[in-house]
Amino acid sequence: MSDQYPFTTEVSVRFAETDAQGIVHNSVYLVWFELARVEYLARFAGGYQAVRDQGIEALVLEAHVRYLVPARFSDTLLIHARCGDVRGARFRYQYLVERDGERIADGSTFHATVDARTLRPTRVPPALAEAIARAEAGASSSAS
Repeated sequence: MSDQYPFTTEVSVRFAETDAQGIVHNSVYLVWFELARVEYLARFAGGYQAVRDQGIEALVLEAHVRYLVPARFSDTLLIHARCGDVRGARFRYQYLVERDGERIADGSTFHATVDARTLRPTRVPPALAEAIARAEAGASSSAS
């Protein structure tokens, strides 16, 4: 399943990310999703700053996390990310969080590109859409 994701980053759970029960706090998964998104853009699209330099911001419209198995302090996790459903001003990331090959969480975030000054929706810049298409095509061909 993780071979369907063109991007993977590793995180080690910090003590500060756990709650009173010693389990990773639910909000931390959204931080890890953001980490994966920013690193995905750095690898495939010249970085988020390159998008911002065009006068474009990418806002989060929705976020979903499904928690399957608890993660704990000092666990080493892989955060997998893929991006798709690029249409008009919108696109979606999907995430898979694994520990030693076991799915512990998954989720998605939905985004819209907007003009940085007016915050009005604007189409996903062609260079970003093309970079996403190339990254995802690479993942599809390696999964076959």
